Amino acid sequence: MTATTGRRLLLVHAHPDDESINNGATMARYAAEGAHVTLVTCTLGEGGEVIPPELAHLTADREGTLGAYRIGELTKAMAELGVTDHRFLGGPGRYRDSGMMGVPDNDAPGCFWRADLDEAADRLVAVVREVRPQVLVTYDEDGGYGHPDHIQAHRVAMRAYELAADPAHRPELGAAWRIAKVYWNRVPRSVVLRALAETAEKAPFPGVAEPSDIPGVVDDELVTTVLDGAAYTDRKAAALTAHATQITVDGAYFALSNHLGQPLLTTEYYQLVRGQAGPRLPEQDLFAGLDLDAPATAAASAPEEGAR
Repeated sequence: MTATTGRRLLLVHAHPDDESINNGATMARYAAEGAHVTLVTCTLGEGGEVIPPELAHLTADREGTLGAYRIGELTKAMAELGVTDHRFLGGPGRYRDSGMMGVPDNDAPGCFWRADLDEAADRLVAVVREVRPQVLVTYDEDGGYGHPDHIQAHRVAMRAYELAADPAHRPELGAAWRIAKVYWNRVPRSVVLRALAETAEKAPFPGVAEPSDIPGVVDDELVTTVLDGAAYTDRKAAALTAHATQITVDGAYFALSNHLGQPLLTTEYYQLVRGQAGPRLPEQDLFAGLDLDAPATAAASAPEEGAR
């Protein structure tokens, strides 16, 4: 969909499917409302497991073609969400999936976990200066649940946020641009506990996830922003379904390769960590409080600390 509102949202994720799980309803909502939504994915997810038996040949220990296949899955998911600007950091395959923490892939040449931070951040700086988003969404310092690629995506996103605003840094990458607001993905603990209890009663999976299996679960008071995406439930479900190697969707629930049921949340939650919150908390809009008609300038001052 062509952007019509002047709002520009950038999301930074580690692997294909992370965006649909964490932000599918948010992305669909803003795309439908005419915002320019840009997704940057840092790896192809080559190290993922594969759920459907008929696609098991794609895995790294067999054909090793899962990464290429997941590009197609991501393309389908973005079509479902109405997002036309999706790209891989440094191009497809520039950074390799690092696997879960503690596995040999953490040390493999070219893996994202071992990428030089400033080099990877500069690749994102170029995107920031091209797109000029007012809002950035990514993970917290732990990557939501401790996956090395998620942690590195957080580091790269936050470093790029700083560097992109500095006029003295790599001017050949474009004019400096300060992102006004930065959010981390969150899920309130009370919401997760209620939703998992319902999942245990109703979901058609052999087991149910624990709160620790769900990225970004925090105490309720850390959540600053609540986005109602109920109108885009079907879009989020369709995007999750597009990632068929990684996700099984059944009604209002889904499961990853561990076959543990999770709720398909269409209200999505965030914590503002840089920039100023809108006039009322919890915010109901990632762009709350921003003057989108103000001249597009980039301040060179130090980044602001936002709501914590």
